[in-house]
Amino acid sequence: MERRVAAVLAADMVGFSRLVERDEVGTLKRQKRHLQELIEPMITAKKGRIVKLTGDGLIAEFSSVVEAVQCAVSVQAEMATREADFPDDDKIKYRVAIHLGDVIFDDGDVYGDGVNVAARLEALAKPGGVVVSGTAYDVLKANVDVAYKSLGEQKLKNISTPVRVYQVVEGSPVAPAVGDPRRLLWATAAAVVVMAMLGGCFGGYRGPTLRHSTQKNRP
Repeated sequence: MERRVAAVLAADMVGFSRLVERDEVGTLKRQKRHLQELIEPMITAKKGRIVKLTGDGLIAEFSSVVEAVQCAVSVQAEMATREADFPDDDKIKYRVAIHLGDVIFDDGDVYGDGVNVAARLEALAKPGGVVVSGTAYDVLKANVDVAYKSLGEQKLKNISTPVRVYQVVEGSPVAPAVGDPRRLLWATAAAVVVMAMLGGCFGGYRGPTLRHSTQKNRP
């Protein structure tokens, strides 16, 4: 049994039961393809690892909360591009949350407050969006060039202490995780999509170069 502080990423597919009911085979094939071609390679590229698959989601851990958020923003941006040809009701979208906290690793599984908080936070993310806890934000605000919107302190189910929550509202994907040259074009186009979807209130697209945000959003 190993206990340490880790950045925990929790992801869950939006409307999984509804999508499977409408097209079970097609949805599961697309989900598997996204996992193998995008999500797993991106997590590996950012020095993370998947510790648990939950059917319609996953739990991953990173030694760096900075790389965890870079991974999440990049995956969400490219997912928007990969699903662009499907009607809105049929798109596969994920909610993603990241928390920095105490985690217990035991016999190939992961437990602890860090996992519980991340899993509860995930429900607060918008479809296709990313939220981070206050402990993660306190590290991120000086190291990752994205902007955040404070959602204030939130009471999470079965978590005794309210948790500060921040929504990622603007960001650009990091370099593609795999060697396919088409992914660079995907990532550039996806930056426009993710900023229109998550950060329209911050003005126009400024290109794929990451920009440092000096915005302070403590509640």
